Amino acid sequence: MVSEDQLIERVRRLVVSPAARRLRGTRLKPNGLQTGIGDDAAVLRPGAGSEWVVTTDAFLENVHFLRKTHPPKAVGYKSLARATSDIAAMGARARYFFMTVGLPDACAGVWLDNFLGGMASAARRFGLILAGGDTTKYPLVVASFTVVGEVNRGRAILRSGARPGDLLCVSGRLGEAELGFRLLQRKPHEHKRWTRLLKKHFYPEPQLVVGEWLAAHRFATSMIDTSDGLSTDLDHICKASGAGAIVWGPKIPVVRIPPELRRLGLDPLDLALHGGEDYELLFTVPKKFSSRLPRKINGVSVTVIGEITREKKIILVGPDGSGAPLQPMGWDPFRKKR
Repeated sequence: MVSEDQLIERVRRLVVSPAARRLRGTRLKPNGLQTGIGDDAAVLRPGAGSEWVVTTDAFLENVHFLRKTHPPKAVGYKSLARATSDIAAMGARARYFFMTVGLPDACAGVWLDNFLGGMASAARRFGLILAGGDTTKYPLVVASFTVVGEVNRGRAILRSGARPGDLLCVSGRLGEAELGFRLLQRKPHEHKRWTRLLKKHFYPEPQLVVGEWLAAHRFATSMIDTSDGLSTDLDHICKASGAGAIVWGPKIPVVRIPPELRRLGLDPLDLALHGGEDYELLFTVPKKFSSRLPRKINGVSVTVIGEITREKKIILVGPDGSGAPLQPMGWDPFRKKR
């Protein structure tokens, strides 16, 4: 049994960033953070000419992860990465995060330390400082994260800016996280054998640098992260923008399925369209910028996969040139599983 004060001290010790730790006990503060852990609430101050971008995300046992299957370090890392990806999708720079976590007694020891270790690793990688939160006891592990980003005034990239004629682009490769998830479902005890294929499912990388680059260069007219799957996230952009889209199926950078797994009958295009949790960026760019759009940003590939249209339908064009409606069949917690 541990007290809440002991839990908070462990969080402070394991998760607080090196920069914040160096400043503890001095009058100096991390940029923008006036008051952090130790008071009833945090006090933040944005830089001159900038705006805050704020998002929140839940990560729940038996919904987003299984305690017996997912390593606690991966749970901690992914829980923060998921929320941070929304900051990337706005073209903002990640600054601070708040963590609320409820957990049973069985997870208050080694499991929690590993969970916090994964979260601390993510915080360092994404440049985040823990600014506050809450802890409580609960029968299952439940966590909620609020992440604060900063963007130059008027530069945040919204879902609603896509216009007919804009090119539809995506970063990275799609379907990798879903492949890992399917593999974990079928072979839950073979983690070590499939480490490379499970990496994106366990340790996703929000595309912060890509998002910041697009915002800084004012290339993207709309943007979203592929947390719910290409088909669903594109539907979000089209609805917000009052437009439709044509998606060129053969152009989509799909997951590569190793020969030894092809007997499972998985379709790479289906994984890419509907899988989700890749946390890549789906964005639109005016055609006039097409010649200036790099093929890679910070080493991450950028691929043109379609075009925004006036007709409010999303059409998937196959290798033979024929088109068919693309239904949003990605992640929806309130829809029955396929």
